Amino acid sequence: MTSDAPIAHAAASVESPFRNPIFRAVWAGSVLSNLGGMIQSVGAAWMMTAMVGSPSMVAGVQAINALPFMLLALLAGAVADSLDRRRVMLTAQCFMLTVSATLCLFAWQGWLNPWLLLGFTFLLGCGMAMNGPAQQATIGDIIRREQMSTAVAFNSAGFNLSRSVGPAIGGAIVAVAGGAAAFLVNTLSYLGLITVLWRWRPNHPPRLLPREGLLVALGAGLRYVAMSPNLRTVMLRGSAFGLTANALPALMPIVARDLIKGGPVIYGLLLGSFGVGAVLGGLGSVRMRRYLSTEGVMRLATLSLATGTAVAALSTYAPLTMAALLLAGAAWVAALSTLNVTIQLASPRWVVARALSIYQMTTFGGMAVGAWALGVVADHQGVACGLLAGAGVQLAVMLLGLFLPLPRVDNLNLDPLARWEEPETAVPLEPRSGPVVITIEYRIEPKDVVAFLAAMTERRRIRRRDGARGWTLLRDLHEPELWIERYHVATWLDYIRHNQRRTHADAENIARLQALQKEGEPLRVRRMIERQTGSLPIGRRHESDPMVDPTSDPVGSA
Repeated sequence: MTSDAPIAHAAASVESPFRNPIFRAVWAGSVLSNLGGMIQSVGAAWMMTAMVGSPSMVAGVQAINALPFMLLALLAGAVADSLDRRRVMLTAQCFMLTVSATLCLFAWQGWLNPWLLLGFTFLLGCGMAMNGPAQQATIGDIIRREQMSTAVAFNSAGFNLSRSVGPAIGGAIVAVAGGAAAFLVNTLSYLGLITVLWRWRPNHPPRLLPREGLLVALGAGLRYVAMSPNLRTVMLRGSAFGLTANALPALMPIVARDLIKGGPVIYGLLLGSFGVGAVLGGLGSVRMRRYLSTEGVMRLATLSLATGTAVAALSTYAPLTMAALLLAGAAWVAALSTLNVTIQLASPRWVVARALSIYQMTTFGGMAVGAWALGVVADHQGVACGLLAGAGVQLAVMLLGLFLPLPRVDNLNLDPLARWEEPETAVPLEPRSGPVVITIEYRIEPKDVVAFLAAMTERRRIRRRDGARGWTLLRDLHEPELWIERYHVATWLDYIRHNQRRTHADAENIARLQALQKEGEPLRVRRMIERQTGSLPIGRRHESDPMVDPTSDPVGSA
């Protein structure tokens, strides 16, 4: 495999994203909010352990927290791409503050039972699921592309700084004041980020087109990911990694209680060790990318996570378990930040939140299923067997990289190509007019047919990815040199969006098709609108509806 280390080394030398005051403020507010979330998680997990003690119910706290990322992720991504991301984050943070305050009240009054606790945990997970894509996509709105890897690494480090400190604080709070106090601290922790978001007024570029409807945006996001090989690969690897990535966090209360024979303080220290490792892994992933390819970082992280999980399963000595958790935490974050960076660099800005949301849906969906399954194994075979099973699956996931390596995306330029201008038409049109049918006529010499068909295979993928429907390639039976590319879109507005989604990475395919065109023969682009017979008033039935532009038109402008 070719290493992308030189590119990563160059990226590592750019100006720190912390020089950006907005990035600093959002990062600090997020760290504070995540700190409260970790304290709340400790309180919820230990309260569940005290109420029922069943490994499957305790693991269910982690599973129910991850479930909303699978159920709501795509919706959250569509909302984040369609609306003001700052407002989306602000709404999600206020929702979580309200839920957390209510949970605190229920705990203080003694009204909680295991199912109510799971319900509140699910609602907090819903808030995090709606907040996540908007917050992650906002990184690309604040900093430059070459700072992306470093910014994502700092975000991961900030989250796991909270993970390293939060559990120890949470364990002490639970031990001294109970779970309700932990929930109160979490309620207060949202105020910092809410204040930052309330005061921030970003300068958004003017929106030239109306927003997509929610269902249309959902379909466009799914279609883009489905027709992007790079994104499909990352989604598959993320879901496979997620299956057992949550084994240690999900079963850690049982590890503390049954394997180490400790209480909430020991549990907090174990989570703190995992968090310290995660901070080191988030910061170290940038350095690792100087020497390893993206796939190399992923394989090393997966192997390290499997090793840490296995050692934790076999250890009954707290310092050894803490060392194993340090390694596992570093690996956990290095892998997830690598996947996250790859998704962001492989997605254009118009769809990045939806791509991130689908990634979260697949990865956290795997975590939810895996946490529940390993909890069931631990119920029947013991926590050590559950963790060893998780380690074994992680080794299999590492081997998956031999057949499905992560793509190199550092060199991709997914900025809009910006060569296309909306053509004037002889027939008056509204944005909703349609369906619109487009044909492009090519003249290809016999010696170039094989190369032309190969280029059109990629052309088909790009067209369908960007919203074209019913794409076909036709060859004239009487003029063998004449080939016609045909597709349609629902409305004229969809046609405009389709062409504006072309990126610099697509330019190579456009240039290839132009080079294969027979010399001296212009491309002919025809834009037509479908009409049903009898659909026009009688006085207008002889009006010509087809829109034809027989002049030369570059392939990239079709």
